[in-house]
Amino acid sequence: MRAGLMLCVVLGATVAACSKERTILTVYSPHGKELLSYYEAGFEKANPDIDVRGVEMGSAEILERLRSEKDAPVADIWFGAPTELLVRAVKENLLDTITPSWAGALPPTARDASHHWYGTYVTPEVIAYNAQFVAESIAPHDWADVTDVRWKGHVVLRDPVASGTMRSIFGAMLQRSIMQTGKTDSAWAWLRRLDANTREYTATPTMLYDKLVRGDGWITLYDMPDMAAIARSSKAQIKFVYPTTGTPIAIDAIALVRSGTHRGAAVKYLEYVTSVSALRIAADSFYRMPARTDIPDAQLPGWMKEARKNIVPLAIDGALMADSLDRWMRAWDATVRNRNQKK
Repeated sequence: MRAGLMLCVVLGATVAACSKERTILTVYSPHGKELLSYYEAGFEKANPDIDVRGVEMGSAEILERLRSEKDAPVADIWFGAPTELLVRAVKENLLDTITPSWAGALPPTARDASHHWYGTYVTPEVIAYNAQFVAESIAPHDWADVTDVRWKGHVVLRDPVASGTMRSIFGAMLQRSIMQTGKTDSAWAWLRRLDANTREYTATPTMLYDKLVRGDGWITLYDMPDMAAIARSSKAQIKFVYPTTGTPIAIDAIALVRSGTHRGAAVKYLEYVTSVSALRIAADSFYRMPARTDIPDAQLPGWMKEARKNIVPLAIDGALMADSLDRWMRAWDATVRNRNQKK
């Protein structure tokens, strides 16, 4: 026993393992297993005393979870959400403050003025389809095209109430309607036509991907990075287009959970996944566009330059989204979901 104890003392790197367990860092994120696992492995290699536990769920679900856990937080860090959700989280006192070492590399629109959240990725929302079932010549190239009656029963969508991506798309359509007509009526009409064409709203992103690849649904609306990753990794001919009349571009952000029990480890993780090297890997391997502006174009993949050239950004009013989107989504859930298929 004495020899074993002395060995534990001598081997400083092993002391923690002998005397206590590794620090468990809990990360809530919608970013998917591939990206999270890659970062987890790299971070744990650099920080062997920390055990990263990623919990995957939709970003809107994360907000609900943080609300329910407000008095006894489980998560340490929230990695991935449209800013409208984070704005609401700030108002509800769910996030902690921090100033990352690279904070000055973000434009004001990609960071919280009160230092609660910071942009990580710039995420365009796209129309995707399985080219085994949809010829490119007739594939939808704009939002209105997806509601054409020819696609009735062939659209599959992620559950919009739980998904930050879908909330961004629906919210952008409602906001655009206000900007064009002063009212939301035309957007609600579009949402009803879309519901009429929708075969299923999936509970998880993985279910959405599987159904699109198998052809259980031919067309979807989702974020470009995930659709590009599926197109690359699957044998199915998944293609996507940037809508011709405008693409909502969400700022995907990261934040520390207020009263998280492992702030030190959380700060390390935040700095790790938002470093220049990590963002370059995310761009090269996971189709994520960095929000930081201090990464030269020469260090980024060619597809990203092409995307920036082809995208027509759809103007987003962040304040309007933060104030109205939750109410809009409740109205959609109560009056539109699964109510138009027979029409």
